[in-house]
Amino acid sequence: MSREKNAHDEILQGLKPLFPRLWRYCLVVTGNRDRADDLAQAACLRALEKSAHYAAGTRLDRWVFQIAQRLWLNELRAESVRRGGGISTVDELDISDGKPDPESNLLAREVLLSVLALPEAQRTTVTLVYVEGYSYKEAAEILEIPIGTVMSRLAAARSKLANSFDHKKTKLG
Repeated sequence: MSREKNAHDEILQGLKPLFPRLWRYCLVVTGNRDRADDLAQAACLRALEKSAHYAAGTRLDRWVFQIAQRLWLNELRAESVRRGGGISTVDELDISDGKPDPESNLLAREVLLSVLALPEAQRTTVTLVYVEGYSYKEAAEILEIPIGTVMSRLAAARSKLANSFDHKKTKLG
């Protein structure tokens, strides 16, 4: 079996279990369910099309997340040229995990909405490190930025999130 066929087979087998994580990342990046669907599917398709560039036995998830990131940046650039925008507001999201526990669902929604309210660069970095569990170095490679920038974005995001929750607590208290 050729190296290219091995890589293609590994991608085919790995995409199905990876897809829920990829879709969640795409939701955070796009801020919209329909766009997340489109981006995740486009990333899977691109991964299959570019299977010759994948090194079998390496981290498929990192490779596919990087593909999704590049596709999203290309889409933003194209929209900017066409219309001058395209990012959905947090208020347009309808987020529910479908689980029966309403309190947990409300808390998860509040946390996710707070993360989605962060600037795109911060919310993408937060998702990769804190949700997906990538190291700072891995997140830097996926986003193609210096590791110091990852650390800076995370520190700024933590500060904004802490202030947001302190402000909400003060309003309730």
